[in-house]
Amino acid sequence: MDPSSPTPIVVAHPAHSPPVYFAMVALEQALRQAGYAARLVDHFQAPRKVQVSIRIGGFDRQVRDIPAEGYRLLRGQGGLPWVSVVARDDAGAMYGTLELAEQLRRRGSLEAVPETQGAARLGFRALKFNLPWSSYRMGEPMTLHMETCRQHAFWLALLDMMAVNRFNALTLWNLHPFPYMFRSREFPEACPFNDEEMKQWQALFRFIFRAARERAIEPYVVWWNIFVSPSFGQAHNSVSGVPTDGIAPGDTSELVARYNRQCVTQLIDEYDDLAGIGVSLGERMSNMTPEQRQRWIEDVVIAGMKAARRPVKFIHRAPFTADPVLLRQALDRAQLTEAVYVEYKFNWSHGHSTATLAITHDVSPRPPGTPPKIDDRYWNPPPASYRMAWMVRNEDFFILRWGEPSFIRQHIARNSHDYVAGYFVGSEGYVPAREYAHVAHPHRTWTYAFQRQWLFYMLWGRLLYDPATPDAVFEAELERRYGAGVGRDMLAAYALASRMPLRLASFHGATWDYTLYSEGFLAPYPSLGLNDGASPFISIDEFIDHRTLDPAMVNIPDYVKALADGTALPDGSITPPALADASEADSRQALRLVQRLRGTPGQRPAEFDCELDDLETWAHLGLYLADKIRGGVALHTYRTRGGEAVKESAVAALQRCVGHWNNVCRITGGHYQPVPYFQRQGVSLMFAWGDWTDQVERDVQIAMNA
Repeated sequence: MDPSSPTPIVVAHPAHSPPVYFAMVALEQALRQAGYAARLVDHFQAPRKVQVSIRIGGFDRQVRDIPAEGYRLLRGQGGLPWVSVVARDDAGAMYGTLELAEQLRRRGSLEAVPETQGAARLGFRALKFNLPWSSYRMGEPMTLHMETCRQHAFWLALLDMMAVNRFNALTLWNLHPFPYMFRSREFPEACPFNDEEMKQWQALFRFIFRAARERAIEPYVVWWNIFVSPSFGQAHNSVSGVPTDGIAPGDTSELVARYNRQCVTQLIDEYDDLAGIGVSLGERMSNMTPEQRQRWIEDVVIAGMKAARRPVKFIHRAPFTADPVLLRQALDRAQLTEAVYVEYKFNWSHGHSTATLAITHDVSPRPPGTPPKIDDRYWNPPPASYRMAWMVRNEDFFILRWGEPSFIRQHIARNSHDYVAGYFVGSEGYVPAREYAHVAHPHRTWTYAFQRQWLFYMLWGRLLYDPATPDAVFEAELERRYGAGVGRDMLAAYALASRMPLRLASFHGATWDYTLYSEGFLAPYPSLGLNDGASPFISIDEFIDHRTLDPAMVNIPDYVKALADGTALPDGSITPPALADASEADSRQALRLVQRLRGTPGQRPAEFDCELDDLETWAHLGLYLADKIRGGVALHTYRTRGGEAVKESAVAALQRCVGHWNNVCRITGGHYQPVPYFQRQGVSLMFAWGDWTDQVERDVQIAMNA
C-alpha cells in the first residue's frame, strides 16, 4: 500500500467507552502506518458502510457466547465491514481492538487480518506495586522512588503498559495508607498534612484510580495490620504508630480498632473508583493469638466495609501463623457480596524458582533448616466464599531483563485449578519506578524501570490472559522494537539465559525476601542451610550445606552420599551434575545466539545491544552456576572420601567460576551503577557485581585449604 496515498476508511466505535477509546489510539496509529486514513465515528453517527466496526454487547450469536473480557475478530462476508471487533464488555472490546492493531502491524493490511478470538484464562491478573511512602520495606531502595511515584506521567505509563499486556488489577501496598488519602472525620490528628498537601495527595490517588478504570484495570489498596499513622501514635501513645520492618507487637486497644474501622469506611466512601481493599495480618500482631488476629480483621476491616455505602471486592492475605479453618470460617460468616480473593505466596518470596508449589509463607516454630509446610486446607475442600490467587514474587532480579515464556506457561498449567482466580506478580523489595540502576547512556532510551523490563511484564500479562499465546507474538514485538530478522533468535536467547535464576532459586532453597537474590548470588539472611557469617555472598560452603526448594532436586550432600553408598535416587530426581550440565548447555547456546544477533545486518536501535548485554550476563551467570555446582560436588566428595584428584577438580571448577564472574563484571560494569539493595534494621547493602569478586576468589581458597 502506498503510504503517500492513504486509503480512506471509516472506523465505527462506541465513543462512550473509555477503555475502547484508549485502544483506539493504538489502532489509529497502526492504521496510519499501514496506509489508511481513518475517520473515527461513534456508532450512532456512523454511515451505513464502515470498514472497521468495534461493538460492545448485543443479542446475536456473534456476542452471546463471548465470555467476560473476551472478544472476536470477524471478517466481513463479501462486503462491509472488512473487520469487526465484537465483545460483551468494555474490557473485551479494548483487548480486541488492541489485538486488531497488533495484527495490522504484523500483517500490513486489513485484508490480511485473520478471524480470531480471545478469552481470559484467569479472571484476576494483578500487579503488586509497593508504594514508597509508609512502605513495608524501608530506606533508600524505597525513598528514591518518592518523587517519581507522585508524577501523573509515571502512572499513565505504567497503566498503559498494564492494559496493553492484559493486566486487569493494580494493587497498591503500604503499611498504612489512610492519612495519605483523607483526613479522618473522627480522628483528624492522624493526618500530618495541611489542607493543600492533603488536596495534592487526594488528587494523585483519584487520578490513578480513574486512569486505571479508563483502561479496564481495577485499583485496590492493600495494607498491613495493626498500624496507625505516626501522628496518631504520638497523639495517643500507640506503639502501632512506629513503623516496623518485620513482626512486632501491636496496639489492640478499642481506640485503635475504632480508628482503623472508621478509616476503612471512609476510604471506600471517598473513592468511588476504588474497586477493592486488601489486608495482610501479622506484622504488628505478634502479641495476639491466631483467633484474636482473625477476629480483629472481622471486627475492624470487614465491619468497616459493611458500614460503607457500597460493597467492594476484598483481598485477604493467607495468614502465616493461623489455622486456615479460622480464615474460612471468618469469610463464610462475612457473606460479602463482591469477589473475595485469598492471596497465597507461591514458594514464599521466590516465585521465580520452580513451577511446583514447594513451600509457602509460614513462620510457625520448626527445627532449624526445616522448610515451611504447605497447608492445603485453604483450598481443600474447595472454598465457597472466596477463590485463591497466587502471589508470584520477584525478589531475585531487579536489574537484569528477564523473559522465559515456557516457565510461565508451565506455572499456569500446573497451578490454575478451579479454585484459583488468578495471580499477583510483583516485588516487596523493589519498586519498578525510577530508573536508578542504569547509568546515563545513549542507549538508555526508556524513562522508568519497568520499561527496561518490558518483556517480563508482557510475558506475565499476556500469558495470564491466554497461556496459548504463541511465541510468535513476542518475537513480533522484538522485531517491532529492533528490526526484522531478530525475533526468533532473541526470544530463544532470552528463554535460555533467563533459566539461570529459576535454577538457582530451585536448587538453593530460600524463604523470605532477603534469603536469596539470584542475580547477585547473595543470601544476606540464609534460611535453609549453613550461614558461615563471612558475607551476604553465597560461599561454596553455604552452597553445599543447603536444602533445595524443588522437591525433585537433590542437594550436594545427599547426592554425594547416595553415590558413595550406591543408593538409587527416586525416579525423576534432578542431580547436581545434571543441573550443572543443563545450565551450561543453555548458557552456551544463549551466548551463541547473542553472538549471532550482534552480527545481524542492518541498523538497530541503541537499546538492542543493551538487551543483548543482559542476556550475555545471564549466560555467564549460568556458566558460573554450573561450575559452582561441580566445584561443590567435588569439594564435598573430597571432604567425605578424600582423593587429591577430586580436590584438584574442585579447585579447577571454582577457578573457572572466577573467570565467569569476571565476564559478568566486565559486561555490567559499563552500564549498571551500584544500587541500594536493602536497608533493614540499621544495615544497608549496596549492590554491584564487582563488589563481590573477592568472595568468588575466596571460594577457590576454601577449596585449596580443604
